[in-house]
Amino acid sequence: MIKPEQLFSEADKKRIADAVKEAESRTSGEIVPYVVGRSDSYPEAWLRGGSLAAFLVLFAFSVINIGTDWWLPLTLAEVAAIAVLAFGIGGLLVSYIPVLKRAVIPDAMEQQRVDERASLAFLEEEVFNTRERTGILIFLSLFERRVCMLGDKGINELVQKEEWDEIVFIIVNAMKNGAPAEGMLEAVWKCGQLLERRGVEIRPDDTNELDNTLRTSDT
Repeated sequence: MIKPEQLFSEADKKRIADAVKEAESRTSGEIVPYVVGRSDSYPEAWLRGGSLAAFLVLFAFSVINIGTDWWLPLTLAEVAAIAVLAFGIGGLLVSYIPVLKRAVIPDAMEQQRVDERASLAFLEEEVFNTRERTGILIFLSLFERRVCMLGDKGINELVQKEEWDEIVFIIVNAMKNGAPAEGMLEAVWKCGQLLERRGVEIRPDDTNELDNTLRTSDT
């Protein structure tokens, strides 16, 4: 599993924190960038991978037996034992090879787990705890390769979904190009511009209510 520390160096984290500070200097919004290695362990993936492997083995034996003249000197018990072995191997492969694990996890399940983990991060980091409810969470989950934008009440009343989608695209595209830090930096800048454009103005007595640093977690 890819860990955030592998993609974001200490220098990257400082650049992102500086970008958050700069973006917040022009609005009363609070931007919280957050990166996790994965949003869930997906325990059901082991069962899905094992079941698929066992099914493919049994399907192959059935095709050979019914559709060809090949003779397989195996008893029913031996075929069953091979299927059980395939189940175990399939489960292990899915457990340790991320691309295989993603292949057996439905998109809807992935999105649900990412949304749930993002909501938990929103609460853990107290993004809601700002004077005018103008916090924004930029949440990136590496294993799922998904981004979730969560704005507090004061932001969601002003920002359209399409505008959040534009920021999501920036990060996803940067990840594909191997430039995660640049993607997060541009996303932060875009959030600052969006807040300015939507009239989330800075107040004379404005203070930095949430820390500017990039939060990271393996899970």
